[in-house]
Amino acid sequence: MFKFLKGVVGGSGSGLKDLPYNIGDPYPSAWGSWTHFRGTSKDDGSPVSIFSLSGSDAQDGHLAAGRNGVRRLRTVRHPNILSFLHSTEAETIDGSASKITIYIVTEPVMPLSEKIKELGLEGTQRDEYYAWGLHQIAKAVSFLNNDCKLVHGNVCLASVVVTPTLDWKLHAFDVLSEFDGNNESSSGQMLQYAWLIGSQYKPMELVKSDLSVIRKSPPWAVDSWGLGCLIYELFSGLKLGKTEELRNTASIPKSLLPDYQRVLSSMPSRRLNTSKLIENSEYFQNKLVDTIHFMEILSLKDSVEKDTFFRKLPILAEQLPRQIVLKKLLPLLASALEFGSATAPALTALLKMGSWLSTEEFNAKVLPTIVKLFASNDRAIRTGLLQHIDQFGESLSSQMVDEQVYPHVANGFNDTSAFLRELTLKSMLVLAPKLSQRTISGSLLKYLSKLQVDEEAAIRTNTTILLGNIASYLNEGTRKRVLINAFTVRALRDTFSPARGAGIMALCATSGYYDSTEIATRILPNVIVLTVDPDSDVRLKSFQAVDQFLQILKQNNEEMSGDTAALGLNIPSLPGNASLLGWAMSSLTLKGKPSEHGSSAPVSSNAPLAATSSDSTLVENAPTTSPIRVSSSFDLTEQHATESPTSTDGWGEVENGIHDEDENEKDGWDELEPLEESKPSPALANIQAAQKRPVSQIVLQTKRPIHSGSSSGSRSTPRPAKEDDDLWGSIAAPAPRTGSKSLKVKASTTIDDDDPWAAIAAPAPTTRAKPLSAGRGRGNKPAAPKLGAQRINRTSSTGM
Repeated sequence: MFKFLKGVVGGSGSGLKDLPYNIGDPYPSAWGSWTHFRGTSKDDGSPVSIFSLSGSDAQDGHLAAGRNGVRRLRTVRHPNILSFLHSTEAETIDGSASKITIYIVTEPVMPLSEKIKELGLEGTQRDEYYAWGLHQIAKAVSFLNNDCKLVHGNVCLASVVVTPTLDWKLHAFDVLSEFDGNNESSSGQMLQYAWLIGSQYKPMELVKSDLSVIRKSPPWAVDSWGLGCLIYELFSGLKLGKTEELRNTASIPKSLLPDYQRVLSSMPSRRLNTSKLIENSEYFQNKLVDTIHFMEILSLKDSVEKDTFFRKLPILAEQLPRQIVLKKLLPLLASALEFGSATAPALTALLKMGSWLSTEEFNAKVLPTIVKLFASNDRAIRTGLLQHIDQFGESLSSQMVDEQVYPHVANGFNDTSAFLRELTLKSMLVLAPKLSQRTISGSLLKYLSKLQVDEEAAIRTNTTILLGNIASYLNEGTRKRVLINAFTVRALRDTFSPARGAGIMALCATSGYYDSTEIATRILPNVIVLTVDPDSDVRLKSFQAVDQFLQILKQNNEEMSGDTAALGLNIPSLPGNASLLGWAMSSLTLKGKPSEHGSSAPVSSNAPLAATSSDSTLVENAPTTSPIRVSSSFDLTEQHATESPTSTDGWGEVENGIHDEDENEKDGWDELEPLEESKPSPALANIQAAQKRPVSQIVLQTKRPIHSGSSSGSRSTPRPAKEDDDLWGSIAAPAPRTGSKSLKVKASTTIDDDDPWAAIAAPAPTTRAKPLSAGRGRGNKPAAPKLGAQRINRTSSTGM
C-alpha cells in the first residue's frame, strides 16, 4: 500500500516544506478537478510536471479518487503511460478551515490540446503526427485492457499529455480499476468513481449502469469507446459536448473511418480491440510511424536492414514534420549511435538533423554523442567522423579537442589504410587551431614528419599543404626548426611533381616570416633549380616564387640602404602569391593502393591559405665572405631520408650541430639530413651536373685569402673572365696530360697542373667557418674530395 507523506504547515499560502520541487505556472487546462503546474527540481533544476488536487474534507470523493489515481500511476509502468516520480499529501490551515491537497510529480509533460496549438501542423504532416500519437495511446490502452486486465474508463483528449520528445502518454487514472467478467465485485469497484466521467464520454451500458452487460463485455469495450471519443476530438478540433456529435464523421480521415465506426459500435461485444486496431488499421501505415517504429526496435534488425534504412533516412527526414524529427527522431538516433546499435551511415543522418538545430541545441543534443564516437573502434564510424568534421569542428572547444578528440584521431596517422591516413591528415586543418602548443610540438609534428615520406604521393603532397596552412599556429621556435627543412629538403626534392609544386607554394605562402638571410642562402638556391624541372607546372611556380623572393630581397635592400629596417625584418608575402593550393589529390580509394607517382595531374592553386610564417635555426648562416655550395638537385627515382643511428624517427642529425633549446621535443625536422642522391638517368646528367656546380657569392674584399704553405705575396694576375663565364666548364672532359699544356691555367701560383678541375674550383674561404662534425651535414658525399677543394689550397713544392 502506498504510504503518503504529509507536510503540515501553519498559515495560508506558506507552501510545502517537504516537497523537493518548485511549483511554477499552471497550464490553462487539465483533466477533471486536477491542476497541472510546471515545476523544477530543487536539486538540479531539471523540469517536471506537478499535478495538484484539493479538497476541504478528508472523505471527499474527489480526494478518494485522486488517491486511487496516485496508487495506480505509481504501480503501472509502460512507455506510453505517464512516468511517476513523487507524491505527497499536505494540509494547510487557514483560520478554522483546513484544506487538503494531493501532489503528484511526474516527468515534464504538456496537455495535448496545448501542444497541438503550439505545433500548428497542417495537411499530411498533421495526419502523420496524429497517427503516431494515436498509435501510442492505442498501445497504452491495449496494455491496460489485454495485459493487465484493467479498465481506464476515461480515455479522452484531456487524459493525454505530450512529453518534450513529442510522445503521447496516457494519465488520469482516478477511475482506473480491475475488470473481470466473472467477478461482480470488480464491476462494482469500477463503477465506484464512474460519476467522475462526463456523460458524453460514457458508452450506453455505462450510462445505464447495466452491470450484467458490463460483466459480459470484453475488458476493452469501455476504453475502445473512449478511444473513439479521442479520435473525434482530435480531428474535429472541438471538445465533445454530447454523445450524438460522434456521428459527425466529416473530419475523420477516410483510411481511419472504418475503424472509427467499429470502436464506437453500439454493441460492446462487437467493439474493435485496440490491439487489432494497431495491427490492421491502414491509417497507421505511414512514413513517420514506420520510421519511429523501426528506430524503437533497431536492436532486432540485421545489419543489411539497418544499412538500407540509414542510407535512406537523410532524404526521408526532409519529408517528415521538422519538429518531430528534431525532438523525437534525433534523440533516438543519437542514442542508437552512442550505444552501438546503429551503423556508420546513421552518422550522416545525425549531422543533417543536427544542422537544423540552433548552436546551443546542437552543443547540447548532438555534440556529446559525436565526441563519444571518436573513441569507437569501428573504422567505418571513424571514417564518417573525419569525412564530416567540417560540419561540427567549429563547435568543438579547445579543451575538448586537446583532451578527448585528438588522442583518438591521432591513431589514424599510423593506420594501415591510406584512405584513413589521408582523412586524418585533412582533419588536422580543422583541429590544429584548437590544439595546445604542447600537443602540436610533442605529437602532431612527429606524425607529419612521417607522413612526408609516406608511400602514397598524395599524402606526402597534402602533408606539405597542411604544414603551410597550420604554420601560423606554431610558435616561433617550432617554425624555425621545421618549415624550411620540410619545404626545401623534402617537398622540393620529392619525386612527385605536385609535391614539389606544393612545396614551392608553401614557401611563398609563408614568406612573411623568413628573414633575408634565409631567403638568400636557403630558399632561393633550392627553388631556382626547379626552373628547369621536367614538369611545366613546377617550372611556372618556381619562376613565380623566385620573383616573389627577389622582390622581398629588393625591398629589404632599400630599407637597409635607408637605415629604416634591420637585416632580419619580416616582410609580408606579395598579394598575388599569398595563397597555397588546396588539397592536392582527391580522396584515396578504400583499397589503399599506392598511387602512380609520375602520372598525376599537376595541382591547382585555387584555395586560399591563411598567412603563415617561419624562421629557421637548422642551418647556421654562412659568412658573407665564403662561397655557398647548394645541393638542391632532384631526380625522378625514389629517394629516402638517411637514417641516423641517434635519430628517434628515422631522420639524421642537424647538419650544423645547432639544436633546439628543448632537446626532448623532437618532431622529425630538428634532425634533418638531405635526401641521399641516387645515380641520375643519362637524360638528366647534364642538368644535374649544372645544378651541382658551386655557387659563389660575390664578395667585395681588399684582402686576399692566405693559403697555408704559400708565399706571403698575392696572386700575380686574376683568372681570365672567359673561364669564369664558361657554363660548361664544370662538366667538360679533363684536358690531356701532355707536355704542351695548352690550357692557360697557370695564372695563379695555387693551381695544380695535374688537376684539370682546378680552373673552375671555388676560391678558398676567407673566414674560418665552424667545421662540420664527421659523418654529418650536406658536404659528406663520396664524390666531393675528387673536386679538389683541398688540392687547390696546397702549394706545389716545385713552385708551379
